[in-house]
Order: sequence, then structure tokens, then C-alpha cells
Amino acid sequence: MIRAVARVVLAAFYAFAGYMHIVSPDVFLSIMPEMVPFPEQVVLWTGVAEILGAIALLQPFSISLRRAGGIGLALYALCVWPANINHFALDMARPDGGLGLAYHVPRMIAQPLIIWWALWAGEVPLRRPKTIRDD
Repeated sequence: MIRAVARVVLAAFYAFAGYMHIVSPDVFLSIMPEMVPFPEQVVLWTGVAEILGAIALLQPFSISLRRAGGIGLALYALCVWPANINHFALDMARPDGGLGLAYHVPRMIAQPLIIWWALWAGEVPLRRPKTIRDD
């Protein structure tokens, strides 16, 4: 039950974030590292990826699809970490300190937790299964 609720909450978060990537790309373009080619397309397709991951995570009858969604969203969170770090650096360099450490430090700490959450909610096995040895 707890995992199902966590799955719905995470899927809702990612679906909303994906929607925002598509309808308000400027917010995301402003934190995109300059080394990323085709930033407009990257923002659009990351939004699509978030929405598809959320849909996959919510599949009630397909553990394989849920796992694929969990893995995809975890990899997504890992891949966007450089943009979050870039946002942190740009924001803190502003004369007013931008959103400040109270926003950015928890966000940096939350990233690995979000990665774990996606894997756990997607029912991705996080340990190798024990094997029986024939000795």
C-alpha cells in the first residue's frame, strides 16, 4: 500500500514536471548548461520522457513496464543532476543569492533520494537474488 501511494505521488510529480517542460520551457532553458546541444529540443523531449515514465510507473498489470518506468525516471534524475548543479552555481552567483542555500542544498541532497524512490516505487530489485549453491 505504501509503495502504491509513493508510486502515484512520484508519477504525479513527474507528470506535472513533464507538462511544465513542454508548456513553460524557458524556466528549464535558463538552467541548462551551455555544453548541452539543442537545448530547446532537450527540454521538450525530457518533458516527454517524464510523462512517459510517469505513465509506465502507474501500469497496474505490468511489472516489467513499472520497472522500466522506475529505471527510466531514476536515470532521468541522474542525467538532469548537472542542470541542477548549474542552476545552483548560477543562482548563488547572483548578487541577491537567488533562491539561496535553503533551497539548493536540500535539492542536491534530494536528488539521490529521488533516484532511489523511482527504483523502489518501480519495484526494481535493488539487491542480487540469493543463489543456492550445490556444494
